[in-house]
Amino acid sequence: MKVIIIAAGESKRLGEHTEKIPKAMLKIDNRRILDFQLEFFKKEKIDDIVIVTGKHHKIFNFKDVTYTKDENSEKHDVLGSLMCARENMNDDLVTTYSDIILDEKILKSIIDSKYDISIGIDLNWQEKYKGRTQHPREQADNVLLENEKILKIKKNITKYEKHQLIGEFIGMMKLSKEGCKKFVQIYEELEKTQNGSFHDAKTFDKAYLTDMLQELINRGIDVKPVFVQGKWMEIDTPQDLNKARSYFNEN
Repeated sequence: MKVIIIAAGESKRLGEHTEKIPKAMLKIDNRRILDFQLEFFKKEKIDDIVIVTGKHHKIFNFKDVTYTKDENSEKHDVLGSLMCARENMNDDLVTTYSDIILDEKILKSIIDSKYDISIGIDLNWQEKYKGRTQHPREQADNVLLENEKILKIKKNITKYEKHQLIGEFIGMMKLSKEGCKKFVQIYEELEKTQNGSFHDAKTFDKAYLTDMLQELINRGIDVKPVFVQGKWMEIDTPQDLNKARSYFNEN
C-alpha cells in the first residue's frame, strides 16, 4: 500500500504561524502535525509514502519518505497538487491532507476499506464546530447521503430530505489499484477537455478533491463512505491550532 500526503498549500489563514514554515510542521503536543500520521503509517508497516510539497519544500525534513514538489502550487489547489504525484497512483493507495490530526482508529478504518474508491466521513461533525468562529461549519466539506450512498459532496449543504444524512469529509481517501486507474483516467481526460468552471471551482486548475469526487459521482462511479468515529481535526486557522493543542493534549 502507498500513501500520498498533500502538503503543498500556503496556509495563509494561519497568518504569522506559517510565514516561514508549512502548517504540517507546526507542533501539537510536542509533535508536528504530520508526525501524527507518519507515526501511524509506520506502525502499520506502510513505508511507501509520498509527500507533495510546495513553496516550503526545503523545510520538510521527514526521513524515509519520497518528496514530490508541486512547481505550480500557487496555481493549483488540492486536486492539482495531488495529481503531481500521479505516477504513484498505481496500487492500493491512501491520500490525505497534511493538516488533519486524527486518532489511529480512524486512520485504520480508512486503510481497511475494501472498496475501489472510498472516503472518510464523520456523521457527528457539527460538534467539532462549536466555538470555531474563524472556521464556521458553513466551511465544512459536507457529504449528502441516502441509504449509505453518497449523492453530493460540497461545502454548506443545507437542503436535504428527512431520510437523508449530512456528514463531513475528513480529507482522507482510499483507492484500490482499479480505483486509482479510474481516478487518473478521468482526471487526464478532464485535463485535456475541461474549460471554465468545474463544479464548485472557478477553474479546473483550482479544483478541490471534492470537485473531482463529485465528478466521479455524477458519472455513476461509486464513491463509498467509510463512517469514522473518534478524535480528528482539520487545522486552518489560529483558533483551530489552539483548539487542537488543547484537544489532543487531553488524557
